Amino acid sequence: VQLQASGGGLVQAGGSLRLSCAASGRTFSSYVMGWFRQTPGKEREFVAGISWSGGSTYYADSVKGRFAISRDNAKSTVYLQMNSLKPEDTAVYYCARGKVRGVVTTQDLYHSWGQGTQVTVSS
Repeated sequence: VQLQASGGGLVQAGGSLRLSCAASGRTFSSYVMGWFRQTPGKEREFVAGISWSGGSTYYADSVKGRFAISRDNAKSTVYLQMNSLKPEDTAVYYCARGKVRGVVTTQDLYHSWGQGTQVTVSS
C-alpha cells in the first residue's frame, strides 16, 4: 500500500489543521492506521491510532483532547483533526498502516509509511 499525506502548513498557536492520508491498494480497511510525528534530533513519536473499523482510537497524552483521528474506509483515507495547536506540535507528521487490526502505539507494528507533511505552529 502507498500512503500520501497532505494538509500540513503554517498556523498560529490556537489554530486548527486537518491532515489527510490517502491510501492506495485494497487492504486499507483491514488494518489499524496511525499518525506519528518527528522533529529534528528527536525520535519519531506516536500521536494517534485508529482501529481497522474505526471503533477504537488512542492518543498520546500530549494531544489528548485536542486531536481527533478518524477514517473513511470507503475512501481509503485517514484524517487527523488538530485543534488548539501549540508551538510544540511543530513537526513532520507521518501516517502509517499497521500490521494488525487493533490500535497499537509501537512503530515496529506499523509499516507502509507516507512521505510526511510539515506542520508549523507559530507562537
